Amino acid sequence: MNEEQLIQSIVDYFEINIFKKHVKASLAANAKLKSYNINPIVVKYLSRVLEGNYSPEGVAKALFYPRVLGTSINTSFGTRIQKMFVKLGIAKGSMIKGMDIEFIDKIDNREKWCQLKAGPNTINSEDVTPLIKKFTDTINLARTNHAMRGINNNDFIVGVLYGEPDELSMHYRKINEQHPVIIGNEFWHRLTGFPNFYSGLVVELHTSINSIDTKNLITEGCNKLAEEVRTSPHFNF
Repeated sequence: MNEEQLIQSIVDYFEINIFKKHVKASLAANAKLKSYNINPIVVKYLSRVLEGNYSPEGVAKALFYPRVLGTSINTSFGTRIQKMFVKLGIAKGSMIKGMDIEFIDKIDNREKWCQLKAGPNTINSEDVTPLIKKFTDTINLARTNHAMRGINNNDFIVGVLYGEPDELSMHYRKINEQHPVIIGNEFWHRLTGFPNFYSGLVVELHTSINSIDTKNLITEGCNKLAEEVRTSPHFNF
């Protein structure tokens, strides 16, 4: 595929498998009370914050908003991006534990084993040492078994899907001292071979988002959830 075709394939994948599925899930599973583990104290407080009182509508918003605007879309984004790379033939799924994809780097023409991360702050301090150890152990085992001839630290990378190098957290910078953390435009360049692929993709994704019908998503989802809350024995209004 040329650059334009590849961008369109990714845009179509996002629209069908991420955005529209998020809308569907928001009006289905996320609008059902049984899908939540509820902290009764916190939810009552948040209801008062959102509605000024403790009400079915306030409880529904306290549950629905963070799920739909945070947890569900971020979770689906990460898991589906990995599948997208494989499905569209951009990369291969990795057989090595802890690696998400493998691909031929279009800049240095070396095979890369990559753990994918969403953004420049999506890693915690306690993740740094285990990740480096995982990379090191795999390289040492490959050398011991005379496999993956000629591999080095630069062949095991962290690929960050969006952001700029100067936005990387200190945790990523620590990893980058031993294994490259490649972010945003450079990552997509190495992955696809097109220098300006990332910026072109962002423009087309924004255009696609404008065409998705989300007009009544929040209202409809909250109303459905509020009806279940109103009749639930777990609440006393």
